[in-house]
Amino acid sequence: MPDSESIDRPVTSTNPQTTGVADNAPALDKTFKPSWVFAMALGSAIGWGAFILPFDWMSEGGLYGTLLGFLIGGFAILVVAFSYGFVVRALPVTGGGVAFALASLGRIHAFIAGWALTLGYAGIVALNASAITLVFRVTLPDLSMRNKLYEVAGWDIYLPEVLIASLFIVVFGFLNYRGASISGRFQFYAVVLIIVSVAIIFVSMVIYYFTNDITMAPGYPSDTSPVAAIAVIVAFAPWAYVGFDSVPQLAGEFNFSPRKALGLLIWGVSIATLIYMTMMIATSIAVADGHANYADDAWPPAAAISDVMGPVGLILMVIAVSAGVLTGLNGFYTATSRVLFTMGKAQMLPSQVSHIHPKHNTPVIAIVVTALLCLISPWFGRAALNWVVDMTSVGITIAYFYACYCAYKIARDGKLRSVQLETGSNPVQKWISLAGCILSLGFMALLLVPGSPGMLSTESFYALVAWVILGLGFFWMRSKVYLSQDEDELKKVVLQ
Repeated sequence: MPDSESIDRPVTSTNPQTTGVADNAPALDKTFKPSWVFAMALGSAIGWGAFILPFDWMSEGGLYGTLLGFLIGGFAILVVAFSYGFVVRALPVTGGGVAFALASLGRIHAFIAGWALTLGYAGIVALNASAITLVFRVTLPDLSMRNKLYEVAGWDIYLPEVLIASLFIVVFGFLNYRGASISGRFQFYAVVLIIVSVAIIFVSMVIYYFTNDITMAPGYPSDTSPVAAIAVIVAFAPWAYVGFDSVPQLAGEFNFSPRKALGLLIWGVSIATLIYMTMMIATSIAVADGHANYADDAWPPAAAISDVMGPVGLILMVIAVSAGVLTGLNGFYTATSRVLFTMGKAQMLPSQVSHIHPKHNTPVIAIVVTALLCLISPWFGRAALNWVVDMTSVGITIAYFYACYCAYKIARDGKLRSVQLETGSNPVQKWISLAGCILSLGFMALLLVPGSPGMLSTESFYALVAWVILGLGFFWMRSKVYLSQDEDELKKVVLQ
């Protein structure tokens, strides 16, 4: 735990081991090791994008534009990560995003943060489940692409793909149900596979570049200015790094000092940036000036790299993308269930959602709710799901803002409006967190301002409006119970 020279936990409970409403209630185990938490941050942030999207980035940003865009975007996310690490030291509690909003701005904002994070995280669980079917389309097309059911938004829905995605959702729900230690170990080993696979691919492609006469494509797209090319990739940053912020949702289960959270977040974001950049370089070398040769391929980066490395290249790409997809699925499953668990404790959702399994000490109902939400998605197809996932970037940036604002208030005043903290102010962190607030608003502007590089599509915007209306309706249904709670009891169950 932090000592008196840094940010201390709030003094709100006489029994700090209890995470339920009542004293002596079942508690989530403090089992998450630093290596597992690092793996949660990195594995959730990488996902499938680093291995599937570099070919698209060649058209949108070019090699130079993409590399510079990720350097700028990664630095911006690091500013936000500093605020997360700072506030976790003050509030090392489960469902951190909800707690940060509650402690700094009150109940309504806590609900907004919880609603934003739930749909944001659950949407990406569903997207990762659908990405598994893409791997099957490439590796086993005859198995997965049969028994067509119907078409949604131009995407064919096949029965085997629905069953495959649903199976993985259920399996990872069971994995999380059995205990945090199982999901933590899985995350760590899968992240090791990602790093090893990427390292082999990158080194092989660099050797290939220096031992062959390669004609590379222009550094920037011919029809796009360098500034615009970089801006397109920077606009992608809020989505690219979503997942590093799963760490604060698990802070109540750390088996180590919350002081270490900042370092783990920084390493997670930095290595995620490095993986994005190395895969972009590897793909650019493999494709060279033959972009048109791979334009119609189902998985252009894998096709290009396997053309250079042979079957080993395809195997490494399949290992990397599979591990990336599964770490995203596992990490966001864990984070979603912890946000739902905290919302249940706070009565934003029915209190049954905060039930802890007496044997496994896991938020079993929250895990089941996550599974049920995600099991709907395979029936709508990846095209329609992309609309939902695009708009959830807005929800994630909202959570970024709340975390940075909470850190700003702690650093400025040495205390929070609703929480007693034994700490002093921190002028340097105050300015870092203020910059994080501004960056969060900037990310949101990139998504919502007409004409911006990352503006939501019309379909995604409509999905966002529906999401907001649904949230307003749910808040209205729960408002009587939620808003009538005793303030001290609410702080005790969420912030202790």
